[in-house]
Amino acid sequence: MRNLQILVVEDDDADALMISEALNSTDAHAAVDRVVDGRDALDYLRGEGAYSTAKRPDLILLDLNMPRMDGRETLAAIKSDDRLKAIPVVILTTSGAAPDIVASYQQRANAYVTKPFGLDDFESTVRQIDRFYREVASLPGGKA
Repeated sequence: MRNLQILVVEDDDADALMISEALNSTDAHAAVDRVVDGRDALDYLRGEGAYSTAKRPDLILLDLNMPRMDGRETLAAIKSDDRLKAIPVVILTTSGAAPDIVASYQQRANAYVTKPFGLDDFESTVRQIDRFYREVASLPGGKA
């Protein structure tokens, strides 16, 4: 069982905390970093500015609704960058709107997950995402 380096792109402190706690409640603790918007996510992923020592994540959990640069713009930027586009991106958002789902897959999101409202369901969903990418999926960069 491998450990994952996960970047959480989430502006809501409570949701970010629940994601982090869910990921760290498994036997294989994930290394979780968080940024609060798309601009910071791109700086992190490109190792720029305050993120010059950031590790390349194995997985990105991306919210859609954020200030400055939202998840839609961030996803488009990630998937159009040859250095970043192979990193799996899971949209994890409150929106269940069909246009958001379709647009995310058109921008090459690897999965789209609507955040459940209950705490237990939310944590279970995050653990299932983690388990799939940790135990089932083959990831780029030799971390199969």
